[in-house]
Amino acid sequence: MAELADRYVTFYNGQKMPIIGLGTWQATDEEIETSIDAALEAGYRHIDTAYVYMNEPALGRALKKWFDSGKLKREDLFIVTKLPNFGNRPESVEKYIKRSLDNLQLTYLDLYLVHHPVGLQEKEGEMLPKDDSGNLLVDKSTDIISVWKAMEEQVHAGRARAIGLSNFNVRQISRIVESCCIRPANVQVELHIYCQQKNLVSFCEGLGITVCAYAPLGSPNLASFVKMIGDNPELIPTFSPLTEPIVIEIAKQHNKAPAQVLLRHIIQRRIVVIPKSTNPTRIQDNFKIFDFQLTTEEMEKISSLDKGHEGRLFGAGMLHGIHTHPEYPYDGTD
Repeated sequence: MAELADRYVTFYNGQKMPIIGLGTWQATDEEIETSIDAALEAGYRHIDTAYVYMNEPALGRALKKWFDSGKLKREDLFIVTKLPNFGNRPESVEKYIKRSLDNLQLTYLDLYLVHHPVGLQEKEGEMLPKDDSGNLLVDKSTDIISVWKAMEEQVHAGRARAIGLSNFNVRQISRIVESCCIRPANVQVELHIYCQQKNLVSFCEGLGITVCAYAPLGSPNLASFVKMIGDNPELIPTFSPLTEPIVIEIAKQHNKAPAQVLLRHIIQRRIVVIPKSTNPTRIQDNFKIFDFQLTTEEMEKISSLDKGHEGRLFGAGMLHGIHTHPEYPYDGTD
């Protein structure tokens, strides 16, 4: 069994973040209650959401039910949400964190992230504002440094205990660190066996910044999402970590499922994982990764599967027009 310390990563401020959390991207209101119940009963204490997921209110209701029951207290949980792209201006940060807190029925967040370095124009009620041609309405005046200063104010105000970044590259993180008063505590990025983010992870480790992996199992529903938002799903890579032969073979050796091996590989790198599922059985199985360990040889075999930038799923094939923004982070370099 894993030591208790192995179940957390520790921020530079001493705050502990559970190393596995429940991702909620694309979870509907109906699915949220079932997912939260299954996750909290299984032992999850870390929940990840975002303003643009549009499920914060449902999550807030589910959490309130648990708090009212007396089974858990607020301080037992680690809750993460994110500033939307269209809030990427200093005067909007406070507005959107307050909206998220109201939605979640909370007085503070354990971690608040800038969801993406690319800013969008704000059109009330539209999560992905587009022009008549289907291009995202990017706001090319985005100043990530001034946005970060406004994020720091949320810590001073007690609305967030820690702040961080999502989808930022090494150069962008470096710019924030060079100008900040409060350092990012965590960076959330796409990370799985084909996109292992080795340079970014090493860079963050050197600064005492923890890393969180989204899409740690790949993203099986990504193509359907891309089609739903009007982009071309044929431009999305078809990588499938769950069917990778090396992973399947290692899973057999440990009498585990491929998903459990994929998650174990990441947490053995001391990286947080937030697998998303709305299936109670899979939610429970994803949490059962503390009772085995991959050998050095197995870790090296999986490490060799890395495709670098070419392994990225969330990139140029989606969110048409985003690449025109000066802060577009996926340009093939770190």
